[in-house]
Amino acid sequence: MPLHKGPQHDERPVSVNPFLGPANPVGDMTEAPPKHRLPDTPVAPSTAYQLVHDELMLDGNARLNLATFVTTWMEPEAGRLMAECRDKNMIDKDEYPRTAELERRCAAMLADLWHAPDPAAAVGCSTTGSSEACMLAGMALKRRWSRRAPARGARPNLVMGVNVQVCWDKFCTFWEVEPRQVPMEGERFHLDPRAAAELCDENTIGVVGVLGSTFDGSYEPIADLCAALDELQERTGLDVPVHVDGASGAMVAPFLDEDLVWDFRLPRVASINTSGHKYGLVYPGVGWALWRDADALPEELVFRVNYLGGDMPTFALNFSRPGAQVVAQYYTFLRLGREGYRAVQQAARDVATKLSARIGALGDFRLLTRGDQLPVFAFTTADGVTAYDVFDVSWRMRESGWLVPAYTFPANRQDLSVLRVVCRNGFSEDLADVFAEDLTRLLPELRRQQRPLTRDRRTATGFHH
Repeated sequence: MPLHKGPQHDERPVSVNPFLGPANPVGDMTEAPPKHRLPDTPVAPSTAYQLVHDELMLDGNARLNLATFVTTWMEPEAGRLMAECRDKNMIDKDEYPRTAELERRCAAMLADLWHAPDPAAAVGCSTTGSSEACMLAGMALKRRWSRRAPARGARPNLVMGVNVQVCWDKFCTFWEVEPRQVPMEGERFHLDPRAAAELCDENTIGVVGVLGSTFDGSYEPIADLCAALDELQERTGLDVPVHVDGASGAMVAPFLDEDLVWDFRLPRVASINTSGHKYGLVYPGVGWALWRDADALPEELVFRVNYLGGDMPTFALNFSRPGAQVVAQYYTFLRLGREGYRAVQQAARDVATKLSARIGALGDFRLLTRGDQLPVFAFTTADGVTAYDVFDVSWRMRESGWLVPAYTFPANRQDLSVLRVVCRNGFSEDLADVFAEDLTRLLPELRRQQRPLTRDRRTATGFHH
């Protein structure tokens, strides 16, 4: 009997690596393969697939993960393009010049979207995500500070709110920069411009403003921050640049909040980053870092590498990576355009504001934000609710498949624990209705508890950036 039947049969041939020889079929496996060392022999491709596939079934459903900002749905055409490009090494621009051209176009589109004074003069690159982009922006800020001939032994510092993403703590640790953080106070859950300016001195490499805090979805007042630093310069002569961490908001505000001035329209903004794989609407992982002009990115940080026959400028922490995500970003820009992005982001914001209002109307919760900036909102239990807490809600909602993070705020609001809901493309009004119904159905049981369940409240129930 032939190994592969003819085309008249509705069966696909099995792809077998000719160098491996015959592999054991599924039926020949009498015990589980080792998990912490390489197996002694090959198995059939279908067997390896099934083993991995079955184990991954125990993961949570990504579409029901309301903790993550990362895109969990794209059109099938985007998936096909990514599959066609997964073997292309993004760094090899000579061998894959059209992929490199698509990266250049994406950076130019973002420079235009963010109102660079001269989009053609703006400098930008793709990254694996906003974390890498923030590292690059921080490196540029530090190098520009070092050019100002600081005093011998001076230690650079970076000013930011306590609500920044953990990548900024990593940057300060990795590159030996002192973090100076503005704490939360009262109902202010992000950076205060004047407090940030007061922390600056001659060794401040820059101030980070966050357009869309991961703690509650609110925009930091970037224009007010720049104004406070303008006043500082008038009084002291200190010229402190601003980096805007727009991981999420830089792909929301340009379409829904066009009158909000936060980008390169502000002369003090030297650089901006965003995550293509968040509200840029692309599967992970791709991010973007842009600088106002070449002066904002010191030339000595740009390496020119003779790689596979060509002179290639590169400024990134990573080298080899697939071109698929960059291609998917260009596809999405081309597919949606400004009006398409506006429609998608408005739909997400509408879902967020309607769902937050519905939760607020239950009476058991107090809303901190309503999803009218980022399509993200945070809420806590209302005053007088003592039978349960936000951690109980998070654990119980997980029983219905929903991943809703519960976590405690940082200094000076460690007393405040919240739940956060991220509304992304693909989280439809229908799904929001199901979420609200599941939460409403759960409340009578929670109200009957005598007290919140005992657990370590320092441990968040979902990953929080």
